[in-house]
Amino acid sequence: MLTATIYIPAAFAEICGCFCFWAWMRLGRSPLVLLPGCLSLVLFAWLLTFSPADNAGRAYAIYGGVYIAASLIWSWLVEGLPPDRWDMGGAAICLLGAAVILLGPRA
Repeated sequence: MLTATIYIPAAFAEICGCFCFWAWMRLGRSPLVLLPGCLSLVLFAWLLTFSPADNAGRAYAIYGGVYIAASLIWSWLVEGLPPDRWDMGGAAICLLGAAVILLGPRA
């Protein structure tokens, strides 16, 4: 449960921050949108430091699966593009991989 309370908000913070840059560069929004984008990326980095993983690389690997699923949710809710069956299947595979990394027995 702790893992979800860290990785899910971290994913949306990163996606929001990156989307602010996307909006500025690709959608012609004001450069002012970069300020909340930068703050969101700082929040993302801070949240990820609370990962229960024993090293940064493993924390990022686990996060990767969550990020992929969260990106598809963002695409659906913010950009209006619902995921198709291939998106859903790919996200499920990624989340399964993240779970294996997180929950796998360690020597």
